[in-house]
Amino acid sequence: MDIKKVFENNERFVKAKLSIDKDYFENLGKGQSPELLYIGCSDSRVTAEDLMGLGPGEVFVHRNIANMVSGNDLSAMSVVEYAVVHLKVNHVVVCGHYACGGVKAAMQSADLGILNSWLRNIRDVYRIHKDELNAITDEEKKYDRLVELNVKEQCVNLLKTAAVQKAYRDRGLKVHGWVFDVHTGKLIDLKIDFEHYLEDIMEIYHLD
Repeated sequence: MDIKKVFENNERFVKAKLSIDKDYFENLGKGQSPELLYIGCSDSRVTAEDLMGLGPGEVFVHRNIANMVSGNDLSAMSVVEYAVVHLKVNHVVVCGHYACGGVKAAMQSADLGILNSWLRNIRDVYRIHKDELNAITDEEKKYDRLVELNVKEQCVNLLKTAAVQKAYRDRGLKVHGWVFDVHTGKLIDLKIDFEHYLEDIMEIYHLD
């Protein structure tokens, strides 16, 4: 890739926006009030705004390898705190995707250096659901199912945070688990019963 082309693309982007609305960037600079926090994978094929059909200012985005929500990840926790407490988003989405390299790597017995500690979180998801996953003989279907279960567990991790618990209690914040199918372009709502999970974990994870 010729990096100069990126700046040429940017110039065309600016001209295109201003041709439609001469105040586009002036208005963009006035602030943001997104209603949705999207936590997704860093995979270059999965661009948050595009797959949801949303534009600048409509979604707050955090991406990392395999869309993880770890209490030990200061970056992710800071994003959740800022989006939920200060921007007051009404929805938080964890969106995984099929053909996820991070999830696939976690299924393999390989030493991946610095990635080991990160992928251990996904291996923990496998451990929790090993009976269901080991019963799946088709490796691709097992892989897809782990993608889905990882999304569910990351949503559960969100429910463990004080910011999400308080926003749920005070203003009805909703948490969603989705998967993006890279083979069809479709978003899939996993329809996870978070009310059930919230009740189940509050005994241990409740934070005033």
